[in-house]
Amino acid sequence: MTLQSRNASPLYKAEAEWVKNVHSTRQKLAGICAQCLNRTVRVQTIDGHTFEGVVIGHDHTYLHIASRDTRFWGPASSAAITTLVLFELLVITLLI
Repeated sequence: MTLQSRNASPLYKAEAEWVKNVHSTRQKLAGICAQCLNRTVRVQTIDGHTFEGVVIGHDHTYLHIASRDTRFWGPASSAAITTLVLFELLVITLLI
């Protein structure tokens, strides 16, 4: 470790309130995702991207959906796994 790296200051440090909100939101979304397991959903991200598919898995960071969306995988794919970051989700809609 060099002298310079020991005295380095962070370029960014998340505010404590933001960190608390992210943890709370991730926990809430993980619970919602668990209720949607093996069900068809439409998900919109905070950036305005929309995905539809069947929820096949989740953890406290990611949502995994099996999608027939060929925008990213091409027409040859029958089902692709799309992984979305929980704190980037804006809306999850259960499709009947």
